Amino acid sequence: MNIENFLLMLGWLGELVFASWLLSYGAEHLSMRFGAKFVGRTLLSVATTLPEIAIVMYAASVGLYEVAIGAGLGSNILMMTLGLAIMLLIATTRLSRAPLKKIDVSTFKIDKIFLLVSALISAMLLLDGYNFVDGFIFIGMFIAYIIIAYVEMKREQKVNQPAIVQTAENKSVSMPAHVLTARKDMAKAIFTFIAGTIGIVIGAGPFIHSLETFSEDIGISTIILAVIISPIAGEMPEKISMMILARKGAAGAAIAIANVLGSKILNNSLLLGVAIIAAMYHGGFFTTIQNSELLWFQMVLATSITVVALIPLFRRYIGIHVGIFLLALYILSIGIQFFAPGEIKPH
Repeated sequence: MNIENFLLMLGWLGELVFASWLLSYGAEHLSMRFGAKFVGRTLLSVATTLPEIAIVMYAASVGLYEVAIGAGLGSNILMMTLGLAIMLLIATTRLSRAPLKKIDVSTFKIDKIFLLVSALISAMLLLDGYNFVDGFIFIGMFIAYIIIAYVEMKREQKVNQPAIVQTAENKSVSMPAHVLTARKDMAKAIFTFIAGTIGIVIGAGPFIHSLETFSEDIGISTIILAVIISPIAGEMPEKISMMILARKGAAGAAIAIANVLGSKILNNSLLLGVAIIAAMYHGGFFTTIQNSELLWFQMVLATSITVVALIPLFRRYIGIHVGIFLLALYILSIGIQFFAPGEIKPH
């Protein structure tokens, strides 16, 4: 084992943990002004997805279209199963500083419907390949989601009602809707959030590279690296920020759920739009990302996992049992991915 690569991996992981803490701190305090859902849906989801956007842009711009599209699809599978499972297992157990018996997800109805619809649309549009028209559709979907999130935030600010949550001791607790009024508090929250975002952008790439190098040093097979290690590494910033937020109780859990749903909607809209634009840069304006056996396999798997994972989320409350279910679903998805057909080739 190469000790140097191992220490380098730990160093970049430490940088990501610190950056994710800054990001979660900034998101938590910004949510006091803009609401947990809006911050999680937009600011946090974009910030934690920036490294992935960069990877997708690079892959598509050099003709690796399956890699570009597959990155977003793999992220959806990972975070809708393992990501949400970890968040629930933390938020509903003693791992949290304020453990919850269950989490109210009824207020995320728009996000759940939007995620379901965007997943189905992205699958249907892939049937004849992605072109510039589809790129406009995907970007339009993302803009529509942001507008809906903003309108809902303004409506909730007018109502300004406290949220009622249940603790592990089965007590109802009122969470008042605080508002950040001091300019220095807002400035501190914004600065911390931006610093965390920059830290994640800087650290994500080197961490993924060092982890892959370390994995190869200790003899992990290529398929394990591609199916398990790389996706987990690529989503590390989002998972770390989710875990930090989940430990903070009801408010943190709400931001974390909004982040997962928002970032996966982003993957089904903006990320695919970015991939198409980068493909147009590589092959010309009328370039089409052709459907392939491998790409369709990934799309069907990601869409199916998303639909199944969303089923329990359409209930009013979710708890540790849903976390266990999603963990099992992740393990199942890993097994299925070993049967993926074909090879990835540049176009």
